[in-house]
Amino acid sequence: MAGATLPGVTHHRAEVNGTTLHYVATGTGGPPILLVHGFPETWWTFHRLIPLLAVHHRVFAVDLRGFGDSGNGPGAYDSATAAEDLHQLIAHLGAGPVHLTGQDISGATVFRLAATHPEDVLSLTGIEMGLPGFGLEALADVTRGGAWHIGVLAAPGIPELLLTGREREFLGRHAFPSMTATPDAFTETDIEEFARTYARPDGWRGAIGLYRSMLSEGAEIQSLAQQPGLKAPVLAVGAGGGPFTADTMSRAASAEIRSVQLDGVGHYAAMEAPEALAKALLEFIGSVGAA
Repeated sequence: MAGATLPGVTHHRAEVNGTTLHYVATGTGGPPILLVHGFPETWWTFHRLIPLLAVHHRVFAVDLRGFGDSGNGPGAYDSATAAEDLHQLIAHLGAGPVHLTGQDISGATVFRLAATHPEDVLSLTGIEMGLPGFGLEALADVTRGGAWHIGVLAAPGIPELLLTGREREFLGRHAFPSMTATPDAFTETDIEEFARTYARPDGWRGAIGLYRSMLSEGAEIQSLAQQPGLKAPVLAVGAGGGPFTADTMSRAASAEIRSVQLDGVGHYAAMEAPEALAKALLEFIGSVGAA
């Protein structure tokens, strides 16, 4: 089954860091924006946001290794590897530095990129995003309201055992409805597009890698926050998670951060409130450019 498409958005593949990254591109002018999805998502989570940003910017949205239509063969799937993928992708695009936007479990990946390759990053926006070492691990503690799927994904062999062949049901009946506050934010077409790629052979490999990484890399992320530190301007966008992103980034970033709260919106801000999210992003990026 072919992947979903958008008018004016082109699909590309880049050979980087021993894998193949699928990404989409649109827009012809303005500073570039690179959008990085979380779980259980792909680039498609931004499909309503991309046209709004592309009016004034070049926009790229990538499938991380192991996700979407990117490569998912044997290899490393931790956040350090994913960050190096993005570093090489930005060089491949010849578009850097970029306004980097990450959400959810891609937090450690985009944080690593921004901290270790500041030449790649004009700004960092975190959407519903936490960091290992700064409280994200608590979300795996089901005794305190944490998410059971984190332990499932991190346990060797268990995701394949429980989720293979049930991708559509897991996404459509649990993952998206349980963290969405906006009725009809996900259409049947959306769910089918997400399920299509998780249903590939080894389709959970990217998510497995990032969640295992998250549970073991807290001390390293804390160290990176100290040296070299995150010095790029930061926007923290909260939605269903409230101030979690802002609280995290205020402790992890070297500079003062800006924050926006999208009230009445669940976890999937780009799907639920693309106009409000685009407004926040464009205002922030504009202010960074003016400065």
